[in-house]
Amino acid sequence: MQAVYANSLSKVYDGGKRAVDNVSFEISAGSIFGFLGPNGAGKTTAIKLLSGMLSPSAGSCEVFGIDPALHPEKVHQIAGVVTEHAQMYGSLTGLENLMFYASLFGMGRESSQSAALGLLGELGLADAKGKKLETYSTGMRQRLSLARAMIHSPKILFLDEPTSGLDPESALSVNNMIKSLAESEGATVFICTHQLRYAQEICTSYGLIDNGSLLALGSLDELRELVFPGMRVSIKASKMAQGMQYKTTGEMLYEMDVSSEQGIAGIVSQIVSQGGSVYSVMSRQLSLEEIYFALIERRNRKEGPGNA
Repeated sequence: MQAVYANSLSKVYDGGKRAVDNVSFEISAGSIFGFLGPNGAGKTTAIKLLSGMLSPSAGSCEVFGIDPALHPEKVHQIAGVVTEHAQMYGSLTGLENLMFYASLFGMGRESSQSAALGLLGELGLADAKGKKLETYSTGMRQRLSLARAMIHSPKILFLDEPTSGLDPESALSVNNMIKSLAESEGATVFICTHQLRYAQEICTSYGLIDNGSLLALGSLDELRELVFPGMRVSIKASKMAQGMQYKTTGEMLYEMDVSSEQGIAGIVSQIVSQGGSVYSVMSRQLSLEEIYFALIERRNRKEGPGNA
């Protein structure tokens, strides 16, 4: 089932800033989708378009078949949104904030309280349930924002930098909850972040964006196919064999790419046959971060002066 659909989606702000530029993608229900790029790439604008906070300048989008520009209230009923500046009430306690937002979705007092207490416990806020929000730390506010977005058991969560300001333990609890929502409850999660290493750990598919334009879409394996599907090998050796293409990364440290693990044995054999000593060999596939920068470099080469 299709959870999100965007077709040539664009948003141009007053003054001509093109925040989202002709973007098209689809997201399957139950997936954890990472919309990834640096600050200013257009990620937050995309969330606002999909959640009905903004109307597109061109193109269209749907969330579970609903056009958020035409029916934002219907999207709000099935969606939870967490931004870096989520508004809640400082004079209310954590529990009171959650129960208030639950009431806006038509939940009764008993069900509101039960859901709120459960979320507070899962997010490590049970001891602070009776404290006013104005006394919460930045990390506690971020976790309460997530609880607020989840209070009505939404079909889809839009999360803008969900672990921003969290300590490692809190970030882990948030990540576990996100995975549980997708795997156990079938919720769809749309995460915007510039932290590519974090996204690689939690997301199942990705959209890489820069300056409002999509660079690539797909799973990690599909993205690797676009750049280099083989292995990156790091070798510590007394010297490298002649005739090999490699990059020196430190004293007696070398790096090269091979198409498969079978090629590693041949590299080691050549080094030893030419009188070198091999002290360690490590291989890995390209990370999401390496893929992103490789795609940026490829795009810049295409747009360079010689290709104008």
